[in-house]
Amino acid sequence: MDFAREYVRLGLRFDRIEQGFVDAYTGDPALRREVEREAPPDPAALRARARELRAEAASSGLPADRVAFLRAQLTALECSARRFAGESVGFVEEIQAYFQARVQPGDPEEYAVTHARLDRLLPGDGTLAERYAAFRSRDECPPDRLVAAVQALSSALRDVVRSGYGLPAGETVEYLVVTDEPWSGFNYYLGGFRSRVAVNADLPHRLSQLPHLVAHESYPGHHTEHCRKERGLVVRDGRLEHTIFLVNTPECLLAEGLADLGIAATVGPGWGQWAEEIYRDLGIAFDGALAERVTDAVRELDRVRQDAALLLHDRRADPGAVVEYLQRWLLLPERRARQSLRFLSHPLWRAYTSTYVEGYRLLSAWLAARPAGQAVGERFVRLLDEPLTPARIAAEGAAA
Repeated sequence: MDFAREYVRLGLRFDRIEQGFVDAYTGDPALRREVEREAPPDPAALRARARELRAEAASSGLPADRVAFLRAQLTALECSARRFAGESVGFVEEIQAYFQARVQPGDPEEYAVTHARLDRLLPGDGTLAERYAAFRSRDECPPDRLVAAVQALSSALRDVVRSGYGLPAGETVEYLVVTDEPWSGFNYYLGGFRSRVAVNADLPHRLSQLPHLVAHESYPGHHTEHCRKERGLVVRDGRLEHTIFLVNTPECLLAEGLADLGIAATVGPGWGQWAEEIYRDLGIAFDGALAERVTDAVRELDRVRQDAALLLHDRRADPGAVVEYLQRWLLLPERRARQSLRFLSHPLWRAYTSTYVEGYRLLSAWLAARPAGQAVGERFVRLLDEPLTPARIAAEGAAA
C-alpha cells in the first residue's frame, strides 16, 4: 500500500462531504477523478479509515518525521468525521484534535491593561471606543486605491522574500477583489508555484493591516510556503502527503501562525515607516509610526476572538452576547463584530480562529527561543520548508 497516497485519497473524500475542506490540491488529477466517481462517502467509514491509517502509520516504513506529520493529520480527520456523522464533540476537544492546541479563555484584566495602553496612544475627547473608531476611519484605504496598494506592498515584500528566503523561478500571485465572504483575505494555491489571492471588500481595509494581509497571504506567508514545499517536499522528495492541504488539521495552525508572523520575519520593527514610504508613492497619507504602535498594542487582544468562539460553542452563549463581547474588548463597531461572528458561526471555520491565536503565540515563542546567534530568518525558513507539527514546535520551545 502506498500510505501517502491513501492519506491523500482519504482527504479528497472529505471534500465531497464539505466543499472547501481541501484548501489546495496539486496532486494527480486522475486520483481526484477516481474519488469523485466513488459512491458518496459515509462519515462513519471515513472515521474508521482515518483511525485505521493512523494505527498503521508506524509500520508504514516512512521516516519518523513523515509518520509524526501523518498521524497528527489523521487524528484531526477522525475528529472531523465524527462531527460529520453527527456525533457530539466538545469544542475544546475539537480544537485539541484538530490543532494539537489546548485552549482556555483569556484574562479580561489583561485586556483592560491593553485598553489603557491604547488610551495613551489615542488621546483626545470621547470614549476609547470612539477614539479608536476615529483612528480606524482615518486608517481606511481609499477603495479606489485598494488594488494599487495591495500590488505595491506585494511587489516590495516579494523582493524581500526573494533575496532573503528564495522563491521558485516563475512563481506568481494574482490578486482579485471579492465580496460576500466571511474572511478578509484568502489564498487559493493553484499549484505550479501559482496563487490567486482574494481580498474581501465587504468592509473597508485599513492601511495599517494591508501589509500584514499581503504578507500573510503571499510573501512570506501561504503562497511562499506552498511554493517552497511543493518544490522541496513534493518535487524533490516525492512526499505525496504535501500535495493536499486540509482544513482543520495541525498543519493549518502552523501555516496561519507563520503567515501572521510574515511582517516580523521580513521587514521587522519599523514596518510602519516602510509602509508609509510605499503609500507615499501612491499619494496616500499614512502615519506609520503611530500605526505600528497601535497595531502592536491591539495584537495583545488577539485572544478575544478565541474567547468569543469559546463563548459561542463551548458555553452556548447567545450570539448577541458574543457580539457585545467582541465590541467591548476589541473596540469594534457592531457591523465588524457581526462579520467576525459570521466567521465564528460557519460550520467549516468555527474552530479555525484558534489557528491564528494559538499559531501566532506558539511560533512567536519558538522564534524567540532560537539558539544564540541564530537569525530570525534562519529559524523561520524551517517553517516554510519542513513538515513540522505543533507538538514538535512546542517540544523544541520547551527544550530551549
